[in-house]
Amino acid sequence: MATALLLPLLLAVPQGAAASEAEPLTAAPAAPDDLGQWIDARLDGWLELYRELHRSPELSYFEEATAARFADSLRAAGATVTTSVGGHGVVGIVENGTGPTLMLRADLDGLPIEEQTGLPYASTAHAKLPDGSEVSVMHACGHDIHMTNLLATVHYLTEHRDEWRGRLMCIGQPAEERGGGALAMLRAGLFRRFHKPDFALALHVHPAMAAGTVGQTAGYNMANVDSVDITVFGRGGHGAYPHKANDPIVQAAQLVMELQTIVSREVDPREPAVVTVGSIHGGAKHNIIPDRCHLQLTIRSYAPEVRELLLAAIRRKAEATAKSFGAPPPDVRFSEHVPALRNDPALVEQVAAAFRAALGAERVLPAEPVMGAEDFAYYGQEGVPLFMFRLGTVPPETLRRAEADGTPLPAIHSPFYAPAARDSLHTGITAMVTGAMALLPK
Repeated sequence: MATALLLPLLLAVPQGAAASEAEPLTAAPAAPDDLGQWIDARLDGWLELYRELHRSPELSYFEEATAARFADSLRAAGATVTTSVGGHGVVGIVENGTGPTLMLRADLDGLPIEEQTGLPYASTAHAKLPDGSEVSVMHACGHDIHMTNLLATVHYLTEHRDEWRGRLMCIGQPAEERGGGALAMLRAGLFRRFHKPDFALALHVHPAMAAGTVGQTAGYNMANVDSVDITVFGRGGHGAYPHKANDPIVQAAQLVMELQTIVSREVDPREPAVVTVGSIHGGAKHNIIPDRCHLQLTIRSYAPEVRELLLAAIRRKAEATAKSFGAPPPDVRFSEHVPALRNDPALVEQVAAAFRAALGAERVLPAEPVMGAEDFAYYGQEGVPLFMFRLGTVPPETLRRAEADGTPLPAIHSPFYAPAARDSLHTGITAMVTGAMALLPK
């Protein structure tokens, strides 16, 4: 949808929209009295925005149109908006008297995946990569839900200014999927040019939780992640005369096995850690021994000291393996670091209590930490208490059927991932509004 068409949608969200397809989600007395009615009356309008975002995803670092849509909605809510912060980052500020600053964050980017959901609003978007190749693009990680949820929350809060005090700092962040968007916004002076928040909230869709529920985790929630590129060197030659060469493929194979002992024999068994070799490339023909072989790894952990142990052990084992082969030292490079996401326990306790009051305790579930990554963690490294909660997106009957017959559910980053948008948004807006108002009381 063009921006000119989007603004009327957001300025006049339809009234009298249909209620949620599941059992109506009613707010508990501790939540704003009219929140459920407000969501029901406007949900069709927010669903239309969600579908438009879903139809037109953009890749990391290229979110120009998505950022413009996000900014237009913030302006329609009355926020003071700044664009192009650290790339296509958007910052919207809503001042509402004396009080703390709460940051709400959503991510803007899609993924290079060809959608296969069969939805009537499925993405048919394509994009060109820097090398000139063309890829399909899809919102397969729920960022369209994240954006819509945040924007609806801000519209509710700006329409109910008499019920809270403080400052909203609304972030549309680019390039989460590449792990660089948060850092780019911080380096562009996010907390210097605007405000350093007292706390920050975000949500992330969950592909194996029932729509109508949210999940909360105190402490570590997502992992440190680093990418590793290792090139091992040898001496090329003919496959018939291996004694006259120094085979880097055999060296790489031994290194792969050596790397597997790091977690099993060097890391405390009580500490989560992962070392995965995701790619190995060497040689071009059956009977030619090449002169090098390239490996690509992902490593994951929670504790900073475990991460440092993994980095040091990988370099040590790569160098020792090369030495044992009488080969030149390997080239070992670490990149794409994303720090572990740690939810502040006190903040989780305060906000989860508001969730339970609004949704009912049975809909606020404990969630296990995962080894995925989220660059929302970078804001926490600046001393801001964080809470990223999980939003269930699977129709309950689908979840029950999958649990009964063992059918796997589509994961995020799958071309088949299709959240139950109506109930997911109803729950997400309820949770985000009540969480925000718990942190910005009158």
